[in-house]
Amino acid sequence: MMNIYLSNDQGKLEEIHELKNGCWVNLISPTESEIRYIAEHLNIPIDSIKDALDDEERSRIEKEDNHVLIIVDIPIITYDEGNIPTYETIPIGMIITNICFITVCLQENPIFEEFTKNKVKNFYTYMKTRFALQMLYMISTYYLRYLKQINRKTSEIEKQLHQSMQNKELFSLLNLEKSLVYFTTSLKANNIVMERLLRLNYLRMYEDDQELLEDVIIENKQAIEMTEVYSSILSGMMDAFASVISNNLNIVMKFLAAITIVISFPTMVTSFYGMNVPIPYQDKPYAYLVALGISFVLSSITAFVFWKKRYF
Repeated sequence: MMNIYLSNDQGKLEEIHELKNGCWVNLISPTESEIRYIAEHLNIPIDSIKDALDDEERSRIEKEDNHVLIIVDIPIITYDEGNIPTYETIPIGMIITNICFITVCLQENPIFEEFTKNKVKNFYTYMKTRFALQMLYMISTYYLRYLKQINRKTSEIEKQLHQSMQNKELFSLLNLEKSLVYFTTSLKANNIVMERLLRLNYLRMYEDDQELLEDVIIENKQAIEMTEVYSSILSGMMDAFASVISNNLNIVMKFLAAITIVISFPTMVTSFYGMNVPIPYQDKPYAYLVALGISFVLSSITAFVFWKKRYF
């Protein structure tokens, strides 16, 4: 899908149907014909567009003769078969040319919606350098937003685990831990791109643009720190719950072993009286009561000893 936008005189975003100077071309999982159309009309290599459509593509920045390519990872939310949310990352490409600004992504995402719905202040499609920096800032903001959601979900799952140890909660924690690994890898790669953008003269920046880029780097580093903290907390929580589960299993096994020993005495005593050999008091009418009494005394003594040792 290809959409072309242009800021009007009032600063509002309008959708147009042809390429114009200062426009924004948004490619969402584009077809081959759309890729060829943009590549031919803007004199851009097709690989520069297709690289951003590879979900394994690494974050990087490159400068060619007539354009600058920036590829970074953005956070998204996906759901598995059990409707458990998983936070992942996919690459987006920003291609800055002399004519227009191009974004390429595999799927729709809320970051682009922030721009298409005019929610970003001082956003103009023809201010291409500032547009790129605003896009990077919005990406860092969404990382922080999703990290807060992960922290909230972790707290909710922790409360559920205090009440019941079910596999569903443990799998949810595992998904969140995996999401934090994705975030850490992507954020560190994005940080390298932003620092190169600040250090190298790939884009012409004014003083306000440099300040905005510095703010973007600060937000991204904050997201990295938050990810590492949450990852450490989640990892420690997983280890703690694993120890709790193992301890609970040991308690159950110890209780069952104690019960088995206690109830083995009646079986043992009655087995003696069931043998086909002479046994004391076997001809007495109260022999059955004697067997029950012996069994009760032995079981009671054993149960008392186990209770004092807190096996129950």
